[in-house]
Amino acid sequence: MQKTIFYHDTDCGNVVYYANYLKYFEEARTLYMAEKGFSVPALMQRGLYFVVARQEVEYKFSVRYGDVINVDTKVLEISDIKIVFENIITNQNGRLCTKGKTTLVCVNASGMPVPMGADVKAALGPAI
Repeated sequence: MQKTIFYHDTDCGNVVYYANYLKYFEEARTLYMAEKGFSVPALMQRGLYFVVARQEVEYKFSVRYGDVINVDTKVLEISDIKIVFENIITNQNGRLCTKGKTTLVCVNASGMPVPMGADVKAALGPAI
């Protein structure tokens, strides 16, 4: 996913506000799932909801107003109820800016863990 950084993404120093990286990770995960054939609304209609159980972020280099970033997303681990995504953010010069790892758990409408289904698991990534 490619994104241009706008003023509203930044703090008073024109550096991306730290919590905004979580939004970028979310957007990239949503696009990743859609590219694999699963929209979030369609999964919700099936009674499958993915909630964040753990988030890790390493800030390596500042992203600033006007930068164009690339957010690469891949699945590191997948099981019947859990997916671990990795996001790598680089700037327009290819410099590593941020690394993130997000653990999602599949739950039902009541918030109880449930299997995501073999079709979802197979499409999203290899089992490790």
